[in-house]
Amino acid sequence: ACALARTARAAVRCQATGTCFSAHAANGSYAEARNACGRKRGNLAWVSGEPELRLLLEMLAAEATAPSLFWVGLKRNASACTNTGQPLRGFSWEGVDGGAAPQEVPAALGRWAKEPVRSCLTARCAGLHLAAAA
Repeated sequence: ACALARTARAAVRCQATGTCFSAHAANGSYAEARNACGRKRGNLAWVSGEPELRLLLEMLAAEATAPSLFWVGLKRNASACTNTGQPLRGFSWEGVDGGAAPQEVPAALGRWAKEPVRSCLTARCAGLHLAAAA
């Protein structure tokens, strides 16, 4: 999986389980980021639990300049509604190779920098926001 944003250089981190994340310098839309990951034989990043989320966030914090926005594989289709009662607000992880990605929601992903627009008519994408240290 890969996360794309403005970074100083490409970085890669892997878990013992074989899950790897990479960050790449880019400045574009969600669709452009997804296509760029595909050209690198990957997908926009999604996490299946707390260990993967920690690995991804540690890599981004070590390699990126804050503030930065990283596109990840979190999307709400136009047919789905915003649901503020759910941690992912109606968004879901885009599957790999057409399959369904795990739907576990690490607790840290329940903290939204900005609530998504309430809608059931427009597709929306979400990213990870790396904030500057306070």
